[in-house]
Parts: sequence; structure tokens; C-alpha cells
Amino acid sequence: MKDFFYAIQDLFVNVLFAPFDFLRLDVKNWFLANTISWIFMAIGFIAMVYWMLQLKKYNDNNEEDKSVSAHSYL
Repeated sequence: MKDFFYAIQDLFVNVLFAPFDFLRLDVKNWFLANTISWIFMAIGFIAMVYWMLQLKKYNDNNEEDKSVSAHSYL
């Protein structure tokens, strides 16, 4: 049983998490070390703004059925 758990450990540490070891930067600057996180946050923010603009566009055109019986669960 012990070998089974060591095999799981080896799979995760040496195979599945290997790309993260490649991306890890050994730098002293916090902003540079978290560049990928900043990129993902920027993409998420842009996607949220786009989604809100699309919702506003549909709301301004009155395309959404806002009646109480619009959804069966209401």
C-alpha cells in the first residue's frame, strides 16, 4: 500500500506539476514573479467588462422577458 501512495505522489510532483516548476521564477520582484497571475486577472477583467456591456445592450433593447412567469422555477 505504501508503494501505491508513493506512486501517486510521484505522478503529481514529477509529472502533473512539472509545468508549474518551469513557470516559477526565482526573482525578488513581486510584480515580475506574478506576471502570469496579472495576465489572467487582466483577461478576466476584460471578459467581465465585455459581459456587462453585452448585458446592458440586451437590457436597453428590452429583449429579456422580465415577467414573473418567464421562468418555470419562479
